Amino acid sequence: MQIYLPIAEVSVNAFLLLGLGGLVGVLSGMFGVGGGFLMTPLLFFIGIPPAVAVATEANQIVASSFSGVLAHFKRKTVDLRMGTVLLIGGLTGAAIGVVVFNYLKSLGQVDLLVKLCYVIFLGIIGSLMFVESLNAIRKSKQPNAIIKRKKHNWIHGLPFKMRFRVSGLYISVIPPVLVGVFVGILSAIMGVGGGFIMVPAMIYLLGMPTKVVVGTSLFQIIFVTAFTTLLHATTNYTVDMALAVLLLVGGVIGAQFGAVIGAKLKAEQLRILLALMVIGVCLKLALDLLFMPSELFSLGAAGGH
Repeated sequence: MQIYLPIAEVSVNAFLLLGLGGLVGVLSGMFGVGGGFLMTPLLFFIGIPPAVAVATEANQIVASSFSGVLAHFKRKTVDLRMGTVLLIGGLTGAAIGVVVFNYLKSLGQVDLLVKLCYVIFLGIIGSLMFVESLNAIRKSKQPNAIIKRKKHNWIHGLPFKMRFRVSGLYISVIPPVLVGVFVGILSAIMGVGGGFIMVPAMIYLLGMPTKVVVGTSLFQIIFVTAFTTLLHATTNYTVDMALAVLLLVGGVIGAQFGAVIGAKLKAEQLRILLALMVIGVCLKLALDLLFMPSELFSLGAAGGH
């Protein structure tokens, strides 16, 4: 069933959009990521303009993340205090990101910026996660492997410390706030929840236990992406509601299945699956940029009008 999307100015199959929303919802529930890192490029691939894909996808992430976080609340695997600290940084970063996005949109360069950001960040994060996951799986297969206790690093020496009881941490609020700011900027520019950066940062930088990372990440993502959607809708009018509703319906349903699947897989297995998906999307986007130079010329021309 073909439907016309007025803001995006394209016709697409409604069932295809529902399916894409469901797929990303499953990822949200399984990995604690909003799923935008995958959905936004998929929208590029089916002909949705990047500016519309970014703004609209932020809207879909809110629903799939909300659906996913409900399942984690039931299991009591959400650190609300840590989530709130991350959220303060996230809202600040989102406001900065929308200002940058709108400025580049006025120059006609926003589409190129979005795609380059995806190639760079997905390539780095995917590679790091893949190597780390392989090492974790290899160590878990060694019967006499010695489990090392986490050592204190420079983060534990910073001021303004706060106790996060659910995570079992007593650390400075500065690193979580900075992580939140960075993820908020990415959320606004790339149309992502930022979970693909937030989750590794919470585990390896902040030292949070894996069992509470997914739920806490989703909690923060809900509010940052909702704020981002509001800013995009009121400043550059690129939120396509018809597109958003179809993605929302699929996302909410998919997130519930994802939470169930995620509970049955080992943490190392989850991370290596996510890493492979990230690398795959990165390669597709990189190839599109390399083999479609005419698009880059048209973007450059757009800036001259």
